[in-house]
Amino acid sequence: MSPTDAPGRGAVARAHRDEWARVTATLIRQTGDWTLAEECAAEAFARALERWPSEGVPRNPGAWLTTVAKRLAIDRLRRRATEAAKLREAATMGEIESGRSVGRRGGVPLPALGDDPADAAPGADWDETATDGVDDRLRLVFTCCHPALALEARVALTLRTLGGLTTEEIAAAFLVPTATMAQRIVRAKQRIRNAGIPYRVPDAAALPERLGGVLAVLYLVFNAGYSAAAGDAERRGALADEAIRLARLVVRLVPGEDEAAGLLALLLLQDSRRRARIDDAGELVTLDAQDRSRWDAAEIASGLAVLRGLERRPRGIRGPYRVQAEIAACHATAPTADDTDFDRIAALYDELASIAPSPVIALNRALAHGFAGRPQAGLDELDRLAASGALDRYHLLPAAQGELLARLGRPDAAVERLRQALELAPTDAERRQLRRRIDGLVAAS
Repeated sequence: MSPTDAPGRGAVARAHRDEWARVTATLIRQTGDWTLAEECAAEAFARALERWPSEGVPRNPGAWLTTVAKRLAIDRLRRRATEAAKLREAATMGEIESGRSVGRRGGVPLPALGDDPADAAPGADWDETATDGVDDRLRLVFTCCHPALALEARVALTLRTLGGLTTEEIAAAFLVPTATMAQRIVRAKQRIRNAGIPYRVPDAAALPERLGGVLAVLYLVFNAGYSAAAGDAERRGALADEAIRLARLVVRLVPGEDEAAGLLALLLLQDSRRRARIDDAGELVTLDAQDRSRWDAAEIASGLAVLRGLERRPRGIRGPYRVQAEIAACHATAPTADDTDFDRIAALYDELASIAPSPVIALNRALAHGFAGRPQAGLDELDRLAASGALDRYHLLPAAQGELLARLGRPDAAVERLRQALELAPTDAERRQLRRRIDGLVAAS
């Protein structure tokens, strides 16, 4: 291996993390063909992997990749047009030879790349925005998140097209077979094409009804990165970074929307803890045990600044993202776990449950009240939630019951609930964390 091999390969990996969405989104805008855009983007990265280790990393990797991908797209489109012309010519000759009259027929045009295919020729200036100044990736978010698509399809398409995850990786995240996920993504693309869903940010009149869906998908994409297991942390962390970047773009697009700003604050405050969630051995670390010196102080400051900006606005109906951001702020500003203001957090969960009720919010609300010094009241609420069946097979419900039982001085019952959680836990990392908690309770009893 030459000395340039490792740096070149590392640069390609970083470029894939940072530039995939930009390159793909630019090609989708210019060609209107999602599959072509993804294939040409993938080929551009493959060529970078061949050339950068030996020739050196270009000064602007994104420009290099976009130019190569554009060239590949133009070549493929021209070949398609040539093949279509030959087919028309053959059909015309057949009609003449059979004695049929030939009228004027429309051909299959070369799809436009801007106003002229030369717009995308190598050497052209590279820009991630079109003439209206809107980021192509933001267009792509609104297209992927169109309400005509099922929610699972929106998330999958966003992860595939914006996040650059493979179909296999997305299938694993959704716990479905790869073939099922591949069909889901293909059907989503077909729906976009057949329904004529426009590749643009909706106008002001349609924006409110579309914004909620976009924010929900961005939050799901963020969680796909933030919740990554240790082995995937660096690669999947790019998803969290991309969700934050896109949330910033949405805030810029709709500066008066409190919930867009609330989501941005929530993502920043949650992401500040990302590096502390996993220890040096690759094990999950619960919030109360995290090394707070590893929290990202700059992200915390940014998230708190966004919240302060919201406080200066006229008071209206507070949305769920803003309330969740304030809960995250309570954790982010506590010097130690013992200093956490759980009374404030419980009150915020009361508010959240009133505006966005769900079984998971009910679980967190009960747990917050338990941590605020009311463990029996919290446990009673969790028991009612368990009896409802709303969270059957959800491992965090028996895990929460176990924690409150431990606070009530009932370690045997706590261990029983934690063992139920262990059987339901979906990942090895979570199972190991639960085993450590069980072992600790058994040793202390």
